[in-house]
Amino acid sequence: MSPRQDFTARAAERILVFDGGYGTAIQQHKLGEADYRGDLDLSKDQKGNNDLLSITRPDIIGGIHDAYLAAGADMIETNTFSSTRVAMADYGCEHLVQRINLESAQLARASAVRAEANDGIKRFVAGSIGPTNKTLSLSPDVNDPGYREVDFDTLKADYREQCDALIAGGVDFLLIETIFDTLNAKCAAMAAQESADASGRDVPLMISMTITDMAGRNLSGHTVQGFWHSIRHVKPMTIGLNCSFGADLLRPYIAELAKSADALVMAYPNAGLPNELGEYDELPDQTAKLIEEWLDDGLVNVVGGCCGTTPAHIAAIAKAVADRAPRVVPTAPVHTRLAGLEPFNLAA
Repeated sequence: MSPRQDFTARAAERILVFDGGYGTAIQQHKLGEADYRGDLDLSKDQKGNNDLLSITRPDIIGGIHDAYLAAGADMIETNTFSSTRVAMADYGCEHLVQRINLESAQLARASAVRAEANDGIKRFVAGSIGPTNKTLSLSPDVNDPGYREVDFDTLKADYREQCDALIAGGVDFLLIETIFDTLNAKCAAMAAQESADASGRDVPLMISMTITDMAGRNLSGHTVQGFWHSIRHVKPMTIGLNCSFGADLLRPYIAELAKSADALVMAYPNAGLPNELGEYDELPDQTAKLIEEWLDDGLVNVVGGCCGTTPAHIAAIAKAVADRAPRVVPTAPVHTRLAGLEPFNLAA
């Protein structure tokens, strides 16, 4: 059975659990420049370059993976949210992109294998592909609306390099997450599909949008429904939302998506909203209770946490979703007739 078949079969039986925040977990270690840099000869300061820790402090990243798996996660993601050339340029680490992605994938896979050996339960690894620090849809210069810091082909090549290394490292899926620009997502999805085809493996896509305002739109102006209709042609295995808000404020947008998406719905909210210091105060039981309300309406197939969530949050979520029925995936999307995929009778 392929990872796709295994994952979807399990998701039909119960709600699956994703992991939680990595930045939050890394911050708890109070690392300094030497921890980030290791023995690498790099010209720029590296403190804050969390993805680099997969190379310089694999013990810490592996420990975070292990903690989330022990808390009940069925799937963990690689520590590669910013592991593209365009994002790594801020740290002068473009030449390390392939190594970071490869070793991050291998590190996550090793943790998954250990967990499986302990209890015999299959675990999955998703290769994390972040939105990068550039946008294809918007100009960073208000005086020059047509200007872009990066073009489509360059960004696609960066995504392709990342995807190739993640697949070589053994990920089951490619997770294009925290999407604030729909065109970036399309670019990443194209690169991911090409990479999977070149590898000869079936590597499903998982896609997750982030909402940037209370109107329910991302930075490029798409609503949840607009985003889904814009990317559903790539046939993602999961579609969903992450980051943005806490579970309470995210609920109506998850509900909107759940009504029409003919894919598994995955959501991983923040632990509430940050306080004035940028920290998250929502306790694990609070997050789990809010997610339980999603379950009453059958909104999700996979749940986890984003900013501010910890292994304790994931453990509480895993307990809350245990034995709860997953969302039933529609066999035909709402927009099918409008898209011309079925006969459309104007008199109907």
